[in-house]
Amino acid sequence: MHPAADHLTRAPKARPARIVLATIIGNAFVAYDFTVYSFSAVIIGKLFFPSHNPLSSLLLSLATFGAGFVMRPLGAIIIGQIANNRGRNAGMTWSLAFMTLGTWLIACLPTVASIGPAATVLMVVARLMQGLAAGGEIGPASAVLMESVPRNRRCYLTSWRGASQGAAAFAAAMVGAITTALLAPADMLEWGWRIPFVLGGLIGPVGWYLRRRMPSIVMEVPKRPRLATLFSEHARPLVYGTLMMAAPSIGIYITVFYMPSYLVRTLHRPPVISLLTASLSGLVILVVNPLVARIADGQKRRKPIQYLALVVCLALTYPAFLALRMGVSDVTALLIILAYVAVALSNAGASTVMMLEAFAPQHRAAALSIMYSFGVAIFGGFSPLIVTWLIAKTGNPMMPAWYLIVAICITLFALQRFPENTPE
Repeated sequence: MHPAADHLTRAPKARPARIVLATIIGNAFVAYDFTVYSFSAVIIGKLFFPSHNPLSSLLLSLATFGAGFVMRPLGAIIIGQIANNRGRNAGMTWSLAFMTLGTWLIACLPTVASIGPAATVLMVVARLMQGLAAGGEIGPASAVLMESVPRNRRCYLTSWRGASQGAAAFAAAMVGAITTALLAPADMLEWGWRIPFVLGGLIGPVGWYLRRRMPSIVMEVPKRPRLATLFSEHARPLVYGTLMMAAPSIGIYITVFYMPSYLVRTLHRPPVISLLTASLSGLVILVVNPLVARIADGQKRRKPIQYLALVVCLALTYPAFLALRMGVSDVTALLIILAYVAVALSNAGASTVMMLEAFAPQHRAAALSIMYSFGVAIFGGFSPLIVTWLIAKTGNPMMPAWYLIVAICITLFALQRFPENTPE
């Protein structure tokens, strides 16, 4: 499939560095808040869910955890369409506004002890707002980055969106570690858990200011895009693009967010490796993504470098987890995980640009948001829960490896069938 040619008018003073900063600060904000919530989930559960009713507490905890992922597809459709109709900046401003409001609501929300069940309801509302924002952020942000430069620089500039997620994971891990180290458990339970959310909330106004001043990229299209047209005429790439998200979304949730718990609870390694794994994995994502994107920009096609990374991951997944299980030293275990992260989560630039190039400009923002959000909701968000259940049912600590292998195979299948827009 060949999309229509790009009809874009770039602002005369649109400097890539300025656009990158305005774009990634919002994307990093989204990733930071989701990461901080995962680190604070235990304390939030005690304060906002009724502990006297274990079943109710469990159901509400799961609802709050999953709410953000369930709302992502809706955010992708709503905010992505705003970006297609009213411009990329408009969509990015809306996503940042929803995320800021949700974050400040969590930071300032009275607990169940103060206002009763209303606290639980408001916590779920806050997570719904954050999920809506996360779903709508990815498409407009990536489209802005890609459309700001010529084709031979698209992967590199777009890769900073993925790199910013690594920076956010590192920052969230550090903030969580510092507050936990400096405050007594009683203080953390009473007010200290709010600090990471307050810090995140302060990013919102800065991001809003930068995005309001960001040069616009105007689309010249014959008529306003309709969402029904996107689904009816582009169903095939939308489906395969969603399937392509299996490996990267499961990969980041297993190797970055679930891995610390897996190392400590399943493999019985010391807790210190948990913090090192989460924080250093974020740094690896931050550094390696732009480097790999530079290589991708030098190639005529977008697929070869993705095939290479996926095949290498397919070959390394089982041996890597087997080495972790067999009791290598903690330093060796950390190096194995970081090397795997460098290979598995380094292709955000090439894959994102390929997905965007498969659609005409008027459909890009919504299309990428839909593929990404449905992919994360279907494959990534609940993968830690599924893997934990599989380990408990089978007693096999290698289940994360098998789960990742299946995800890689799904992505390889979809990548082979996804339409690639190659230059003449």
